[in-house]
Amino acid sequence: MVFGSIISSPRATLSLQQALHLANVYLENARNALDPSIALVLCHDTELSLSQVKRAAKHSEDTTMHEGIASVYIELGELLDTHGHKNEAQAFYKKSIKWG
Repeated sequence: MVFGSIISSPRATLSLQQALHLANVYLENARNALDPSIALVLCHDTELSLSQVKRAAKHSEDTTMHEGIASVYIELGELLDTHGHKNEAQAFYKKSIKWG
């Protein structure tokens, strides 16, 4: 891994809105991926971006941000469900309820 050994992840410098946008970009690419393995990797990247947003938004009263997080969780669950990952999809549906 070249980047991991030379520079730190620039993810940490993203604002909440940027990190949520990045999660949506990963999710959109996962939807468009023709290879199910690549789609699954992009779903994992979506989850990583969401975890960053969650940590920062946990104590926020920004309802728009909370709704955005819930929306990505729902869409991630739907995508995983269509790829046959029902248990994982259910876990994301439950997480969406916490944020909705």
